[in-house]
Amino acid sequence: MLKIAYDPIYAHPLPAGHRFPMLKYELIPGQLLHEGSIGPANLFAPQPCPASVVLLTHHAEYFQQLSNLALSPQHVRRIGFPLTAALVHRELVIAQGTIDCCGHARLHGVALNVAGGTHHAFANRGEGFCLLNDMAIAANYLLHQGLAQRILVVDLDVHQGNGTAKLFEAEPRVYTFSMHGGHNYPFVKEKSDWDIPLPDGTDDAAYLALLAQALPVMFAAHRPDFVFYLSGVDVLDTDKFGKLKLTLEGCRQRDAMVFEQCQRHGTPCVVSMGGGYSADVKRIVEAHCNTYRTALSVYG
Repeated sequence: MLKIAYDPIYAHPLPAGHRFPMLKYELIPGQLLHEGSIGPANLFAPQPCPASVVLLTHHAEYFQQLSNLALSPQHVRRIGFPLTAALVHRELVIAQGTIDCCGHARLHGVALNVAGGTHHAFANRGEGFCLLNDMAIAANYLLHQGLAQRILVVDLDVHQGNGTAKLFEAEPRVYTFSMHGGHNYPFVKEKSDWDIPLPDGTDDAAYLALLAQALPVMFAAHRPDFVFYLSGVDVLDTDKFGKLKLTLEGCRQRDAMVFEQCQRHGTPCVVSMGGGYSADVKRIVEAHCNTYRTALSVYG
């Protein structure tokens, strides 16, 4: 059975000006339930991630400052959200959701977290609306527990996964791949194991051709026994910040490529949603829901 991590706090309200990006976290499961793609049994609510697990990835000083709401004003501005206890709690629940999805993916092939994809969080700092790096926390948990030996991170958000790249730059067991807008945030990029910076205006055909070439190469070279997939929909042609030109169908084909490659190799896959900033929230929700529909189609 397809398992999906979701908690109502994913849509936790923020001050005016920050609420719009959060709407999708409530609307995605609502739409999937309404159309009958999933039922209540597909959803589970994670608990907060324990500090001992977070500290496998993040520095103790940073996590203490975050937990005590003691980050400097400059650091809070870099993150982009007002720092509150509720927001920190939300990040811990999201991180545990991605960890819990790992167990479900080992059983069923794939599992998805409605939130997550917080790939701009570094060991010692947050930025770009990311406080804790959920995929890095989950990957380090798997390595620490001996549940995986070779992990592949497929980051297809329009923004480079700079935090993830930096966190694993000296860890040969984790291969980081980021295909992103070359002229987009972050403007100073880190070095992933493989980066494909895309020119503005990249369309479905060019994007999918590059991905179709890259995926088999990574699976053959790294031979992953676990995959994390960041399926941001800020690659859409309607995205306010993305600068790429993918259609809804192009996004769906992208998801199918990743899932089919994982299934072909028998590699469990955990998905986090990542970004999406189209002006019409219905388009964001539709694109994200397509990821779930595609997972159901590929994995049966």
